[in-house]
Parts: sequence; structure tokens; C-alpha cells
Amino acid sequence: MAATVESLVSYGTDSDSDNETQSNASPEKVDPDALAHLQPLKSGPTMYLALLNSAPEVAVKEAVETGVHLDPSLKEVTYNPTYETMFAPEFGPVNPYRSQQMAAPRNMLSGYAEPAHVNDFMFEQQRRTFSTFGYALDPSVDTTSQNSSNSYIGAVDEAEKKKGLTVFEVGPKKHDKRKKVQGGESDDIDNYLGPWAKYVDEKDGAKPSEEEQKELDEITAKRQKKGRNEEEAPAEEKTILHVKDAYDYQGRSYLHVPQDVGINLRTADIPDKCYLPKKQIHVWTGHTKKEPLLFPTVPSLHLSISLSLLWEVYNERRCVRTFIGHSKAVRDICFNNTGTQYMSAAYDRYLKLWDTETGQCISRFTNRKVPYCVKFNPDEDKQNLFVAGMSDKKIVQWDARTGEVVQEYDRHLGAVNTITFVDENRRFVSTSDDKSLRVWEWDIPVDFKYIAEPSMHSMPAVTLSPNGKWLACQSMDNQILIFGAQNRFRLNKKKIFKGHMVAGYACQVDFSPDMSYVVSGDADGKLNIWDWKTTKLYHRIKAHDKVCISALWHPHETSKVITCGWDGLIKLWD
Repeated sequence: MAATVESLVSYGTDSDSDNETQSNASPEKVDPDALAHLQPLKSGPTMYLALLNSAPEVAVKEAVETGVHLDPSLKEVTYNPTYETMFAPEFGPVNPYRSQQMAAPRNMLSGYAEPAHVNDFMFEQQRRTFSTFGYALDPSVDTTSQNSSNSYIGAVDEAEKKKGLTVFEVGPKKHDKRKKVQGGESDDIDNYLGPWAKYVDEKDGAKPSEEEQKELDEITAKRQKKGRNEEEAPAEEKTILHVKDAYDYQGRSYLHVPQDVGINLRTADIPDKCYLPKKQIHVWTGHTKKEPLLFPTVPSLHLSISLSLLWEVYNERRCVRTFIGHSKAVRDICFNNTGTQYMSAAYDRYLKLWDTETGQCISRFTNRKVPYCVKFNPDEDKQNLFVAGMSDKKIVQWDARTGEVVQEYDRHLGAVNTITFVDENRRFVSTSDDKSLRVWEWDIPVDFKYIAEPSMHSMPAVTLSPNGKWLACQSMDNQILIFGAQNRFRLNKKKIFKGHMVAGYACQVDFSPDMSYVVSGDADGKLNIWDWKTTKLYHRIKAHDKVCISALWHPHETSKVITCGWDGLIKLWD
């Protein structure tokens, strides 16, 4: 619009100059009516043309440099302001309520904090002193002048009264009744010896009265009588022979293998085919609640663990000998390879080595912990070494010749329940109350295999298969789990045996000699027999009135199984 008006004005100016030229050139007179529309009006209202500028306003350089203040309500800036312009204070009236404290610089919400290096203990000491007594040292004052009253803040009079002592140096007033050995009340700071100081009338080494001494003597005597004394001596060992003669007319003891039982017990022949037992053929009475153990290499005898009774399996099936030597129940026993010696572990914290033929106790071992299981090393050159799983989470290895501990395997997190040698006796597997299974190299105290899953339960009974390839573990979730006993020790998920109730009981598992069946007792006193290939429950026999704690398949018989129950009976099935 402005450009249009300017052009009109310039056009009118050019016309005037042309008229002047024409008038100068030609003397003719011009008609005034012809030029009337070009002359401005001399009368009437004056008209003004409004100029519209559509270009944006741009700040002048001088205005930017001088620091023009920005409107706080402005939401868009058309130029690049400086830092001072952006953060310049707003224009307006002075705050009449602005105090000196508000005007002071602040680097935190409560004011301005200066950096200082104070010991944590000193800071806590002064903080507690200030909250208790109302005064504290002024950190801004030099430490050399802290003896003056100006070195304290807060209750200065109280600081002078207490001589500037801190809360840790002044005795608490609640101990007013406590007298001190050196005299003085608790308010007397100089004589205060602390909250544990003795009373004035308190004597050193106060002795009990006669009546109290009698009571203490009675309690000590009862504890010693009940065997609670740590220095309790081991029980006296003795043996009872129940047969008429220990030797026959040829000078052979009861350990001699019988030749008239129909099978050759000297050889390690395994039956070609095993069959299910169907009927009970004999009952041994006299033991209590613990499983039997067959005589190694020559299974014509078996030893019941609870009372250490040695029984015959064939012929008259008599009780041959009783071994007495533990003051508490026997937990586990283990024969050596030849059966001439066996080790017993009991709750009296002793392990004892016995001579099977004579019944003599050869040696004793203890580390003041309860042994839960014991095993000889099956190697012929290591028959003097044995390991025991203890209640203190350790597996302790002893040398029977010297009676000394030669190795400790300390990795379990609970009491050790079982120890089983695998892989040609180079390794052994242990299970524990910590619901884990660990594999150890012999004489190396670090486990090289650790098996523990969230779904696993404790496995208090483990048995090695006759071919040495599998481990049958009685799990507390009413299952028998099968682990590989070579190399990887993985769980065989295709071999899980179910259908029995054993939760809470360490029921022993066993295999038939030909690996056709798996047998186990249960909490209902039943003998359960599974097929190895299909894992189906083939047969179930009501064997005992109470818990059937163990089931053993005779290693040289096709169908003979020995069961043991908590009803005090050991039964032979065929």
C-alpha cells in the first residue's frame, strides 16, 4: 500500500513538470477544467491513508548489546539474546518483605552450606551432645581457641558448667543409685567410671551361698550322669556268642561259607533271570527299627544295625553274635571287603571298628559330632581308610591305622546322609539335608559336580546298581530318582519310580541282581517292586505292620528279598 501511494505521488509530480514544459513551450492557455481533477481539494474534511507494514520487527544490534529486558510473558523470541538478557531480573517494584536472609546466596533449601571435612565420629559426637545438652563446638572457630566460651554454640552457660564435656564423657543421670569403687555419685564427673562400674559394697569374685552351692552340685551330677559332659568316656565294649561252639570240628568259624545251601556263594555269579517274591519264609525277631546289612562277598550272614546282631541267612538262621559297645542307638554300619571287620557309627558320637569273628572292638574314632553314615574305601590298597558323613555338614576321612583325620570334605550346607562310591571307587557321591547331591574325587576336598534344583528334595537313601551305571535315590517327594553314575551324573527323567509313600522316612532302595526290578519299602509297611524298563509298579506286598524301612535283594538268589520294619521284625521273602 505504501509503494502504491508513493507511485501516485510521483506520478502527480511528473505531470506538473510536463505542464510547465508545455506552458513554456506553447503560449496557449490551458483550460482549468481539464486540470481540476488533479488539484487537491481546498475545502471539506482531510483524509489520511493508513500505512500497513507486514514485515516482522527485528531488534536493532544496539538494543541487543545494551541488554534489553525481555517480557516474562513473552513465549517466542525472534533473536538470540545473551545470557545476561535471558537471566536478567524482572522489572517491577521492590519486594518490601524481602529480608536479608532471603537475599543471601543459597546453594541448598535451608541456606548456604560451606564444604568442611569433619570426622564421622566427631560429627556424631557433637550432634548428640547438642541434642542432649544444647551446646556443641563451633566448627568455624579455630581448634586452638576452643577453651574460651566463644568456641561453643547454643547453651554456652551449660557448656561452661560441664566444662565442655560431650555426651560420651558425661555419665547418664539414670544411674544415680550406682556407686563407684573410688567413691562419688554418678553426677560426679571426675569419679565416674562408666555404666559397668561396680557398687561400693560389691565384692570381687562373689561366691554362692551354701544352699546355692548344693543346688549347683546336684545339677552338675545329673548332667554327668545323663552323659551331657563333653568329656564323657565311651561305653564299654563287650560281645555275646549265642551259638554253642565258635568253631566246627574242622576249626572253621561261623564266617565260613556253607557248602550245602544249593548255590555256590563263593563265586560272584549273577542269576540269569530273577522272579518276584511271593511268600514269607522266615522271620527274625529281636532288633529295633533299623535295616539289616548283608555280609559282603559271602552273603550267608546279615547284621542288623540297631542292636548289632549277627544272623544266619541259611540253615537254622540263628542269631550268632551280639556286639555291644555304644551308649546310644547305632546309626550306620559298613563291612570291609572281606567282611572280617566292620565299622559302626552311633549317636554317642563314636565310630568303632569291630572284629566280626571275635567281637572285639579294635579302635575308636570321634570328633565330638554325630556320624550319620560311614563307608570303607572299597579299593584293596585303601582298606585302612574310611569316610564318615557328620552332623556338622562335613565328610571326615580317617586312617584306621593311626586314628587320625587325614582329610575333610566341607562343602555341604546340611548334615550328610549318605556316601556311595562310584566310577571304580575313584569318586564318591554324597547327599545331604541341604537337598543337594555332590560328587567328589577321592582325597580332593572340593566337589567337582554339584546337583541342586529348586524342585529337588532331600535324598536320605542311595543305592548303586549292580552294573555300576546308575544311582537310585529315595527322594522325600515319594519318588525314586535315577542318576547316572558315570561322567555327567545326570538325572534320567525316563526312570522315575512312583506309587509309594515315603515322605519323612529313609527307606532303603535296592536292585535285583539282573537289573530287572527295583524294590523299596514305604511308610505303610509295604514292599513295592517296580519293573526297571517300564518303571511300572509290578507287585506290592504287605510286609510289616509299621514302616518298612529297608528292602534288600539277595545278590546270588533269584527271588529272595529281606525286609526290615519298625515293628521289630526282619523277614525273608521268596
